[in-house]
Amino acid sequence: MKLILSDKKLGISRPDNPGIEIIDLSALKIANCVGCFGCWTRTPGRCVIRDDATRVYPLIARSDTLLYVSRIRYGGYDSVMKTMLERAIPIQQAFIRLYKGETHHLQRAVEPKHATIIAYGATSEEEKRLFEQLVARNACNMNFVSHRILFVEESELDVTVTNVLKEWERS
Repeated sequence: MKLILSDKKLGISRPDNPGIEIIDLSALKIANCVGCFGCWTRTPGRCVIRDDATRVYPLIARSDTLLYVSRIRYGGYDSVMKTMLERAIPIQQAFIRLYKGETHHLQRAVEPKHATIIAYGATSEEEKRLFEQLVARNACNMNFVSHRILFVEESELDVTVTNVLKEWERS
């Protein structure tokens, strides 16, 4: 399954491929994670907050190809995307493993992923560098086997997303 998570409505036509899911996070009701760890203890693998995030994080777990579209804020994901990624913690377990000499959470039936992140709104090269470091660190916990970041202007989003979809069709 291929998944597109965007922090804003995209002006692209919906792909004919039923194996591609597009989610506009800005149109969903997603509360902040409260850090209760109920998803690890009381209801393993399920968040105790009942909102739209509970529909999204299982899709993240099942997808083998991801496209994140997010504005960059202070070298990180914008709040809409960051909130969703924090709420996806139920796809990990409380248990720790050694991975490449570092400690990381065990995944809970999470497909290995090829990820593309389209990042827009960067104000400086330093902000881009910080974002690259963040994505590289997150890749270990998100089960990315590969990832790439495309820095674009906001006006180039739809064209860039369309080009990524064409790449998916060819692969």
